[in-house]
Amino acid sequence: MERENNTVVTEFILLGLTQSQQAQLLVFVLVLVFYLIILPGNLLIILTIRSDAGLTAPLYFFLGNLAFLDASYSFIVAPRMLMDFLSEKKIISYRGCITQLFFLHFLGAGEMFLLVVMAFDRYMAICHPLHYTTVMNPRICYALLLALWLGGFTHSIVQVALILHLPFCGPNQLDNFFCDVPQVIKLACTDTFVVELLMVSNSGLLTLLCFLGLLASYAVILYRVKGHTSEGKHKALSTCTTHIIIVFLMFGPAIFIYTRPFRAFPADKVVSLFHTVIFPLMNPVIYTLRNQEVKASMRRLLSRHMVC
Repeated sequence: MERENNTVVTEFILLGLTQSQQAQLLVFVLVLVFYLIILPGNLLIILTIRSDAGLTAPLYFFLGNLAFLDASYSFIVAPRMLMDFLSEKKIISYRGCITQLFFLHFLGAGEMFLLVVMAFDRYMAICHPLHYTTVMNPRICYALLLALWLGGFTHSIVQVALILHLPFCGPNQLDNFFCDVPQVIKLACTDTFVVELLMVSNSGLLTLLCFLGLLASYAVILYRVKGHTSEGKHKALSTCTTHIIIVFLMFGPAIFIYTRPFRAFPADKVVSLFHTVIFPLMNPVIYTLRNQEVKASMRRLLSRHMVC
């Protein structure tokens, strides 16, 4: 059973979201209904942007990628959580736990960097409109997309590398409904102070800096919008307001979880549920509901296929 890195534990027991059977059933139904309604909406957003030749601006290119990232992100936790609700014993293998943790931070960091890119896109469109098409050309957009994927991979591989060097030789009960850094580190059979410090630097500090940078960039954009015409001002304000809502939904829970020492708080599981399942599926939908061009394109797409 012993692994090369002194790991004796071969599986983890997930204690789940709650021990109450009634609460589990309620959460199961709510998450399942939400998942079955919102996930197809994300896929429809991707299909709409891909099929409409009028939605080729960088804003829609990045929105389609946001929908893809969020849909993929929700697949990491939600399906297994729903199956675990129906299982008496919730077990995940050591390899499965590390894999889940890797993709959770890979896609999560990728989305974080994508929101930074989308803020840069809005800054160029609103503050430097004459240079927008030159700077945000297709080649630059794809380069930014590649950079954010590489950034997410680098962030995640550092997390996993630090955990792989920890010995797990005793307790194997994770007080959560999925594998994440704070809970896994606490089960290591060694002093984890330095590792926790590195994790907080890698996840928490990075998240906080991105969040503050995004708020500063949107503050600059909103300040510059004051000089626009009423129509242009309304459109810019609507777009920026939507982006700011998503920034708070994405970064608020992440800051709560990763920018403090890894101690358990009563609200941790609820915050994690919204961070890993609810908000990722809602983000593209919120963008779409406030974007008239995408909504009109979706109506055309649906009516065309319904007529056929």
